[in-house]
Amino acid sequence: QAIQAINGHTSMSAEEFTNMVFQKIDVNNDGELTLEEFINGVESDEDLMELITKSFDLSNVLKVIQNG
Repeated sequence: QAIQAINGHTSMSAEEFTNMVFQKIDVNNDGELTLEEFINGVESDEDLMELITKSFDLSNVLKVIQNG
């Protein structure tokens, strides 16, 4: 339910959404996303960037990253 709320596609299952994200940004196809892969993938995919931007308040995450 949480992933469906995030992705805005209630017709898409959580597994389908996760698979779609991994297909787009898991560049080395190892089934895992590094922070670098995630950032590069989201930056290079306009639709995914919009989805992430609209769906998440990442201010706390950014604070953690900035503070190490």
